[in-house]
Amino acid sequence: ALLTMKATVIATFFGVFLTCTYTAKEATKKTKKAKLYVPQIDCDVKAGKIINPEFIAKCPPGCQDVKYRVYGTDIYASFSSVCNAAIHSGVIDNTGGKVLVQKVAGHSGYRGSFSNGVRSLSLPRWRESFLVSEGKPRKGVTYPSTLEYSSSKSTAVKSGKSEKASDQGDTVHKEHQTTPVPTPATQMATTTPTPTTTTTDPSTTVPQPTTTPAATRTTAAPAKTRPGLHRVRDMAFRGTSTSANNRNILRHNTGAQRQEPVATFQRAASSPVHLAMEIDSWKPGRSIFDTGFSSKEEFHPKPLESISQGNQNCKVDLSFLMDGSWSIGKRRFQLQKRFLGNVAQALGIGSAGPLMGIVQYGDDPSTEFNLKTYANSKDLRNAIEKIQQKGGLSNVGKALSFVNKNFFLDANGNRGGAPNVVVVMVDGWPTDRVEEASRLARESGINIFFVTVEAAAQSEKQNVIEPNFVDKAVCRTSGFYSINVPSWFSLHKVVQPLVKRVCDTDQLACSKTCLNAADIGFVIDGSSSVGTGNFRTVLQFVANISKEFEISDTDTRIGAVQYTYEQRLEFSFDKYSTKQDVLNAIKRISYWSGGTSTGAAISYASEQLFSKSKPNKRKIMILITDGRSYDDVSMPAMAAHQNGVIAYSVGVAWAAPDELEAIASDPAKEHSFFVDEFDNLYRYVNQLIQNICTEFNSQPRN
Repeated sequence: ALLTMKATVIATFFGVFLTCTYTAKEATKKTKKAKLYVPQIDCDVKAGKIINPEFIAKCPPGCQDVKYRVYGTDIYASFSSVCNAAIHSGVIDNTGGKVLVQKVAGHSGYRGSFSNGVRSLSLPRWRESFLVSEGKPRKGVTYPSTLEYSSSKSTAVKSGKSEKASDQGDTVHKEHQTTPVPTPATQMATTTPTPTTTTTDPSTTVPQPTTTPAATRTTAAPAKTRPGLHRVRDMAFRGTSTSANNRNILRHNTGAQRQEPVATFQRAASSPVHLAMEIDSWKPGRSIFDTGFSSKEEFHPKPLESISQGNQNCKVDLSFLMDGSWSIGKRRFQLQKRFLGNVAQALGIGSAGPLMGIVQYGDDPSTEFNLKTYANSKDLRNAIEKIQQKGGLSNVGKALSFVNKNFFLDANGNRGGAPNVVVVMVDGWPTDRVEEASRLARESGINIFFVTVEAAAQSEKQNVIEPNFVDKAVCRTSGFYSINVPSWFSLHKVVQPLVKRVCDTDQLACSKTCLNAADIGFVIDGSSSVGTGNFRTVLQFVANISKEFEISDTDTRIGAVQYTYEQRLEFSFDKYSTKQDVLNAIKRISYWSGGTSTGAAISYASEQLFSKSKPNKRKIMILITDGRSYDDVSMPAMAAHQNGVIAYSVGVAWAAPDELEAIASDPAKEHSFFVDEFDNLYRYVNQLIQNICTEFNSQPRN
């Protein structure tokens, strides 16, 4: 009986042990079976619209379509369709599937190519890139089951059935609530995914800047060295006269600053903020200080009706480059802060209107606060009052480069759909060169304004490093993008004129446009079949196209090659920098006569013209021919396309249609033209320019 009892106990214990083991295994199996829910995205979703730096998403069938544009090869600009980029790279096909997306840094150039049935386009530059690979999780990485979208555009997110997220301005986050990823520390129940839209109040979500206590901030040390070239001078303010002999004061390298003027600037206790009356109309060459403006007139700003939303008629992303150099002095630095505060008030800062950040520059630039730090004018003005002067040189070029690379980023509040505007405050003149930095900034889509105060006197101009630096920095020299103020005490007069200009979005075409951002190379058939008379007609066609573009060494540039059996460089991109010089050069091209080797001419143009194209310029080749080539055109044309050249072909009379299509970029019907005789070439001038601009406007711009 005892043995029987022991056997029963052992059997019972063993049975319980097996039951527990089986239960544990089943629980483990269930845990392992719990999988990450992969959110589905639409074909038109661009990588840049998704905030997550790395994610897995499911693409639907049917994304292999030209309307879902792709920019780049292997590494894609974030403006590209995620799903069509995945098809281009071979990760998925047109039936759809899962894709792993990893965000990486922006590139200075993206090469277009044709792969897996998708033609990707070239792009000079973009601020963010991404990689695509097979949609399998990487070891040790937790992937989101909720994709967070940037709020500049409402995007549909799917979960079984599609639901559009409502557009609630810049404070809406489109989220896809799905089954969360199980983690060892947290056990969550499996639920049915439900798409939701979460709306947050901007007044509660805007992060406040970290302010270093005044006691610990680095202040301007009077012993800091200061180059003698950058002047110290006294000016006459508000009727206070100074002797001409006192204008230039020798500056020792001890951080000396301008002598403060004898006159004092005081505001009556009963006076409101000194904002100038807005000038109703702006005319080129007209100074805002010779328009009959009376310093006694004041503009009384109306209180904002909705501070959180802002002025919706002025949706711009604005960065002020604040001069913190030693030359400005402490007193003028305070006037500059007052001016910036008045501008912030007049703009009407808000999430649906203008957003404003400030970068202070001296020896080196630094961001005081970015676009998303403050969402109303009151908080912004208070923050401006707390800014401490950095000191140092006036390195404006360095500051523009900094803003171009670091300021207008999605992470800093850049909205994409709003124009990017930089207003540069300069006391006197810069201590470095600004032309190249300005050009790169403009070609990145940034509109640059200059407010210069107290320009160099005649006796000081020999100290200026880059004469006419403002004209070299802005894209139009008509005066719209630059304001010169004779005195820091007159600065309050330009508040409204400046606000009016930066809010005039119709005129903010100063950055890249289809007419000012290209290197255009004409490849001209000079074979015997053309003839002298027809060759002059071809040159007139070339001139008619060229004169529609804005030509300068910083805008569109023109080059030309003539070919027969051989090739001749008529003039390079850097040869002529004015429209009239280019038109005269075209007129002087002499007819060569000979055979027709179009393929060799394309290769020659690639080497002699487009290999020397400026960075970030769109490379456009316009080839005109009247017959079939004696050599192959397809391989040289393909090589040109792969190097980022956008090719247009214009055929006359006996030109071969198949060769015209091979030369032209995709889609060929938009890049190739044919006329039956030379006298009809003029009919395609407007069409060709329109196609160039249509293609340009379809490209992403910051």
